[in-house]
Amino acid sequence: MVVSILRSGAMISSAFALIALISLVVRTFSFGRKPYRAKAKGNPVRGVVYAFGQGMMPWEKESAGKHLPTFLAGILYHIAIFSAVLYLTLVIFEVNIPSTVTMILRIVLLVGLSCGLALLFKRFLLLHMRGISCIDDFLANAIVNLFLAAAILLTLAIELKSLFFIMAIILFIYVPMGKIRHCFFFFYTRILFGIFFGRRGVLPHPSREI
Repeated sequence: MVVSILRSGAMISSAFALIALISLVVRTFSFGRKPYRAKAKGNPVRGVVYAFGQGMMPWEKESAGKHLPTFLAGILYHIAIFSAVLYLTLVIFEVNIPSTVTMILRIVLLVGLSCGLALLFKRFLLLHMRGISCIDDFLANAIVNLFLAAAILLTLAIELKSLFFIMAIILFIYVPMGKIRHCFFFFYTRILFGIFFGRRGVLPHPSREI
């Protein structure tokens, strides 16, 4: 009975998060759009392709290029997060997961959780990073880490399904209110970024094209 209620809660909270995120994106259109006055010098589509392709590579970003371990940790962390959300979906709809897949998932989640904790400790221990961080930076990381930990525990003991649903509910309620909403806005802003600079002919970088 309790598990069924929590399962419903996880579904409702995920729907709430999705609706809230879509609403936030729609609200950005209320600011209006400034008309382009300069003539297009490039292709917006090519700009978007670059933004989601070559532009994602660490050597295209100064900060990522100088901190490759952090960049790789972030990639692994996000892979684990998306894997955990997929796992949650399968658990909610009671899809039977083969033991081999569960074992692989457990490894992915463990690696991701380790990276998440490392990133959290780095933010806390490095003075310059702690100085530019806010409570949301720590809280968002902690909530996601607990969600991953709950997912890992569920792969070990099916009796902990309620714990996984509780953490999912907390996570989804927090998503639209904190920095975790970047999981949604990332794609939206990258599209706008690619369109704008692609139209200006800045992206892809003309000097790097053959």
